[in-house]
Amino acid sequence: MIALLTGKIAYKSPDHLILDVNGVGYRIMIPFSTYYELPDNGAATLHIHTSVREDAIQLYGFRTRTEKSFFQMLISVSGIGPKLARDILSNIQPPQLAAALMQADLHKLSTIPGIGKKTAERLVLELKDKVAKLDNSGISAAEAVGRTLPEAGLLDDVNSALLNLGYKETQIRKVLGELDCAAAATLESLLKQALKILMK
Repeated sequence: MIALLTGKIAYKSPDHLILDVNGVGYRIMIPFSTYYELPDNGAATLHIHTSVREDAIQLYGFRTRTEKSFFQMLISVSGIGPKLARDILSNIQPPQLAAALMQADLHKLSTIPGIGKKTAERLVLELKDKVAKLDNSGISAAEAVGRTLPEAGLLDDVNSALLNLGYKETQIRKVLGELDCAAAATLESLLKQALKILMK
């Protein structure tokens, strides 16, 4: 199984990238947390989880071993597949996820799209002890940004990304009105801020 890949980023989007490794392009699914940390092009090394199904082999990539550890821990829970685990990590970073699990914060867990109250209870039950053993210090918190109005094109991109993550249009419209960003704001910084607001 593939565990680590180093190559050049040939294409990058919020949910996947194509990594050119010696002329072979690997399509790798990624969470937003990894997307934020990667350059638009240039060299990158990703920790890989290989998901094998009857009809497909998919690669999930992570910037740090911590993210990969949390991903593998999440998919060990009944009812949590690779895509949902990736979406969970796109909405909440490992340190905050660890805190929510250890504190049995069902409300915070239930705000993640795709996670209802019963699934949140199952996550706490099965992972509370496991998460205490993981090193979750490798992911930094979102940085604060200054107050200006983002460009309309960027807002459209943020809206589309949040819809793909499962948020409802009413939630998204409210968040878009609260975004607080620098003049040179990027899609990555706006998504990070929007998700932070949605998780409150």
